[in-house]
Amino acid sequence: MERKILHIDMDAFYAAIEMRDHPQYQNQPVIIAQDPRKTRGRGVVATANYVARQSGVHSAMTAQEALELCPTAIFQPPDFTKYKAVSQAFHKILHEYTDQVEPIAFDEAYLDVTDNKKGIESSLVLARMLQHQIYAELRLTSSVGVSYNKFLAKMGSEYCKPIGITIIKADDVKDFLYPLEIAAFRGVGKKTALKMKELGIQTGADLSQWEELDLIRHFGKMGHVFYQQIRGIDQRKVQGKRQRKSYSSERTYAAGLTTRADVENQLRRQATRVSERLQLDQRQGKTLVIKVRNQQYETITKRYTQTTYLANDPEELYQHAQRLFSEIELEQLDLRLLGLTVTNLAEKEQENLQLPLWDSV
Repeated sequence: MERKILHIDMDAFYAAIEMRDHPQYQNQPVIIAQDPRKTRGRGVVATANYVARQSGVHSAMTAQEALELCPTAIFQPPDFTKYKAVSQAFHKILHEYTDQVEPIAFDEAYLDVTDNKKGIESSLVLARMLQHQIYAELRLTSSVGVSYNKFLAKMGSEYCKPIGITIIKADDVKDFLYPLEIAAFRGVGKKTALKMKELGIQTGADLSQWEELDLIRHFGKMGHVFYQQIRGIDQRKVQGKRQRKSYSSERTYAAGLTTRADVENQLRRQATRVSERLQLDQRQGKTLVIKVRNQQYETITKRYTQTTYLANDPEELYQHAQRLFSEIELEQLDLRLLGLTVTNLAEKEQENLQLPLWDSV
């Protein structure tokens, strides 16, 4: 039976909350970060609204870079206590439709609505109902991808933002994927996209012409993923909430990370993603593990454990990760894999709840 999968992604979540709460921000470029003019250039962008993004501002870049790109922007310090409360309300709405909800971060999730609590057969109707209810209750907009697997649902939610709904059926796969620029595919970062273009792979249609073994030869395990993606294949199931032993963010790089700046940028992204997942599930851990794979495909791990629980703060996790990375001896900086994991977990106790401060953002 063909599954009915939704991927719902809130539109510029943190920035949208601040625009909702500060009507004077409407139609202005808004960047969620400490103002670098007040912090001697320190800090990192958590997100930006769509007006600021038109100037090239994006998450994980430094606040100073964002200021240079968009000097008229409003810099709003992040309020993660507020964002977390809104996120909990968002996920509560999702569970009114199905218990098969796989949270990805504060602002996005997969839903399997094949059998749903509303008893509605049309996944398009469900997607519209979700959007309307979220806006009615939270005054925030969202975008939804609708398909028969997670990969296509995710591609759909990213295709038409903000406030979009994109449906991709089995018969639509070629028409949807073939014209796309190769950089739009999951797992294709800047360096992978450059390597693909050097191989003559500019679009999904170009990718479809390649044999699986040839893709694996050039891109390792991701070659297999790319081969399946362009054919609309993704066997992963939506994983409902379950007790986890660790929270991690890991990525493979076909072209490799060759500069310290690239590594630090990826570590920041991974620390943010892991922190959000921990906060969402109200979990905490004592051990942080960094994992790297070098150009010879040798895997190296380093771990840091403390007697008290690590703060679920992206900046603190990033600082620990940076120190662990500095302890790894590499003959040459050319990483094919980089990952961050928090383990040695427990439920957060309310009286010991550590709120994310992001003092240095």
